[in-house]
Amino acid sequence: MSPGTPQTVAVVGGGIAGLSAAWELVRAEPAVRVIVFEGDGRLGGKLRTGTFGGREVDLGPDAFVARRPEALALCAELGLTEDLVAPGVRGASVWARGRLRPLPDGLALGVPTRFGPLLRSGICSPAGLARPALDLLWPARGTPGRGASGPGSPGGETESDLAVGGVVRRRMGAQVTSRLAGPLIGGIHAGNVDLMSAAAVFPALLEADRQRGSLMRALAATLPARATTGETPVFLTLRGGMGRLVDVLSRALVERGVELRTGTTVGELGRLGPADDGPWVVGTDPVGGAGGGAGPEADGIVVAVPAPAAAHLLRPHDGALADALETVTYASVAIITFRFSAEAVGHPLDGSGFLVPRGEGAAPDPLVTACTWLTSKWPELARPGDVLIRASVGRQGDDRHTSMSDDQLGRHCLDELGPMIDIRRPPDEVLVTRWPDAFPQYTVGHLSRVAAMEASAAGLPRLALAGAALHGVGIPACIGSGRRAARAVLR
Repeated sequence: MSPGTPQTVAVVGGGIAGLSAAWELVRAEPAVRVIVFEGDGRLGGKLRTGTFGGREVDLGPDAFVARRPEALALCAELGLTEDLVAPGVRGASVWARGRLRPLPDGLALGVPTRFGPLLRSGICSPAGLARPALDLLWPARGTPGRGASGPGSPGGETESDLAVGGVVRRRMGAQVTSRLAGPLIGGIHAGNVDLMSAAAVFPALLEADRQRGSLMRALAATLPARATTGETPVFLTLRGGMGRLVDVLSRALVERGVELRTGTTVGELGRLGPADDGPWVVGTDPVGGAGGGAGPEADGIVVAVPAPAAAHLLRPHDGALADALETVTYASVAIITFRFSAEAVGHPLDGSGFLVPRGEGAAPDPLVTACTWLTSKWPELARPGDVLIRASVGRQGDDRHTSMSDDQLGRHCLDELGPMIDIRRPPDEVLVTRWPDAFPQYTVGHLSRVAAMEASAAGLPRLALAGAALHGVGIPACIGSGRRAARAVLR
């Protein structure tokens, strides 16, 4: 162990970010003692696979984006590359103008880059197509202009950031925003595109908006070849479900001497000795029993818990950092998994499923935000005689599902889905999985706030932040976040 390397590092949080931090620590410095604390009785956070309908089904995210390297690299290091599989079908639909319509080719996170496929899709009405058509006619020497962008602008827009919805609506019109960008980008983050930071979630849109001429043409130039040829999978998962990644990673950590303490909440972080030199003291509270209090000392800390919990731990050491962490808001979601007999659903289960936009009229927004044909998307789940369908509910500003019982939620989803996919018989089995405060919201100015948080954290001796509240909510982003935090603590 090199001089100055921490002897012990505590990782607070056993989700995929915290586990990835622990993995990076023991790979970089095998002699370091690493302890992972997780308040829940299981590891993995939102990566969870359970038995449903006699097969292993993901109850959280069921895949990761293949174009980012972090999850692929971790799978390779764990010997899981041969177990990666792509969806068995391509394409998805959106509920628009009274029926399911296939998403047009050439979308960049829900923003069209080609007018022809958008026209043929029928998603937009003739009036709704006028603004995208005008975009193509905009002269290369001109630009529509971005309007006011000061702190008082709608959505809190700033000089360096804009709301996704504001850009798309101004350049492509209201229908493209509500029926494509909203359900696609908003669905990824369970958020509202009119509040969502373009710099954080779609920087290519921000750059395209700054260029002269057509937004569609500018965005088309940013699409990788695989996005148009379809030769490389966009998403990948593991045979047996994404929970296998947690299982295999956990075993590998234990084999390398990492202590995994589940059912143990870290209630406080203290310091011994001078503030700039003494070790950290981890105050723990075993769930369901006595024996809490001062825990082990640690030379380094990776804080990989949601922002409110991180704020509580860090407030005694940096009040401004805690205040910044508390500005991060979260959306709650739930996943309702149905098993139907094969003849119970009249609509063809082609493609991977469909998205449901927010309502555009006086009627309340649909509760369902998306629906996945699990047995079409993942052929290994298919069985003769039945189909598995998964509905998602919940997004920023819509927490109606939190006040419903599981039975009420299942029935409400069936009432909404029935006319959309022609449900002819009740399901044979229903499972509701709730994820409270699961999705941090990246509102305008998010990257600036995160930079300030990380700078403040760097001022605390051998402490780093990790997790979905920082640089991405997807599995690869969280893996990368954990590994960067580990390297920061070791430095």
